[in-house]
Amino acid sequence: MTTLEKMARLAAGSSFDSVGPASGHALDLAKVEALGRGTKYDLCTSSAARREREEGLASALRGGLCHSFTGSGRCVSLFKTLYTNACPHDCGYCPNASTSAKKRIFSYSPEELARITLDLYQENRIEGLFLSSGIGRDENETMEEMIEAVRLLRTAHHFRGYVHLKILPGSSKEHVRQAMELADRVSVNLEGPSAARMAELCPSKEYENDILARQRYIRDLSRDLALPAGQTTQMVVGAAGETDREIFDRMLIEYDILNLKRVYFSAFTPLAGTAFEDRKKAPAWREHRLYQIDWLRRVYKLDEGEIAAAFDDDGFLRNSDPKVEIARASLEEPVDPNGASFAELIRVPGIGPKTARRILICRKNSRIERMGDLAKLGVAARRAGPFLKVGGKAGATLDRWGA
Repeated sequence: MTTLEKMARLAAGSSFDSVGPASGHALDLAKVEALGRGTKYDLCTSSAARREREEGLASALRGGLCHSFTGSGRCVSLFKTLYTNACPHDCGYCPNASTSAKKRIFSYSPEELARITLDLYQENRIEGLFLSSGIGRDENETMEEMIEAVRLLRTAHHFRGYVHLKILPGSSKEHVRQAMELADRVSVNLEGPSAARMAELCPSKEYENDILARQRYIRDLSRDLALPAGQTTQMVVGAAGETDREIFDRMLIEYDILNLKRVYFSAFTPLAGTAFEDRKKAPAWREHRLYQIDWLRRVYKLDEGEIAAAFDDDGFLRNSDPKVEIARASLEEPVDPNGASFAELIRVPGIGPKTARRILICRKNSRIERMGDLAKLGVAARRAGPFLKVGGKAGATLDRWGA
């Protein structure tokens, strides 16, 4: 896998007239590595290029290089970096916080970042840029420089690759507008599901004024500005004592009221040198279950009441498939694939939207009499079997569902 150092050396060794070493600029390898590493836990990305107009799905991420997949399945790479790692905020989980034990402060200039991005692009190492940042001396000053770097790419160098640009907490509405005019995707990280949880995570940030107000700016400006890959956000899971139900309730607001494209989750990992270094690590499965809940709401369109069955009495998800938990609670009898509606079919574990459509098409020509018929259509028979009635036979009783 391409490393940060390798990327930096490739950029330093390129010789393109417009941006290469011929211009007399020396490349600080330590800076490129430190600022790339600073984005390791920032997940709000997908690869939806402005020129392609398609939504993408995020895959495995690492600091400095982000591998993503477009909606068509094509893998693309982004140069993923901070503009500066200087930050006055005191987020307890963040290695760039004012209270963290950072060894050195690094910052780009707009020209320097544009040059490095173009070098890497022209060497065919990346196809776009994911640009985040610490606050620096002032959020609007830093935001202005980040925007200028992207403006140089777009206008001076005619760069048409994908750009994801972070909106810094507290940024002006004008800077938000300028960012949206240049980027394919923008995002403001929530980190916590409420003002109370944010106070635990980062007392120096105002949840309403610094973050939610900026999300509303993006939503409102989107009515007149094209933003192909939309707005996203991220929440840290397990750092502030929040429940999964709190995260889910916030997620509903993000999708239903603020019109976000995606909500991402990052299981909390304590890092040495941060204020939260002694806190317990959140289990990775918790992040995974939240993504499953997100999928059930965003793609399957299950309503809030149905999804509530997946949470325990304390508001947490169990480490089991939430779709199975919901099916046990909501299905009163086995589903007959020969007569069930699309909405009924997708509520069966092991049947997704594509498979449900195949079933609807198949039964126009012939009845489905065996589980093998369903398996050929893509049904995960082992998961679906207990909830189906095929050929007049039910795979399980309602009593067994509740067992």
